[in-house]
Amino acid sequence: MADELMKVKTDKSVSEAMDALEAAVGNAGATVFARVDHAAGAKNVDMELADAQLLIFGNPKLGTPAMQADPVAGLYLPLKVLAYSDADGQVWLVYEDPADMLGGLNIPGDAPVVGKMQGALQKLTEAATN
Repeated sequence: MADELMKVKTDKSVSEAMDALEAAVGNAGATVFARVDHAAGAKNVDMELADAQLLIFGNPKLGTPAMQADPVAGLYLPLKVLAYSDADGQVWLVYEDPADMLGGLNIPGDAPVVGKMQGALQKLTEAATN
């Protein structure tokens, strides 16, 4: 699975990177559905976890064509990006490459919708890390 993951390094904190990503998603006209703070969830059950947050977002203009090609794409959509701090304190944004994520479905890896999702994720994560 590690080969399917795209990682983008940032000098921001997890919260700062997620704030920037959330703003970039909104500026791109997409919808943020949820922001999950995994570390806060762990703390609520008296456990420790390095800082990690997940942003779940989408745009029907991108997701609908994928689901028209194969309704099972709805299992993988909306898109998700995780920001986390590794053991060395380095913060990363990570997401699954849409070509790999949708690869087992009736959606060719070179389908225009896959390329659009890849481009969107790349632009959004770059905007969030700069």
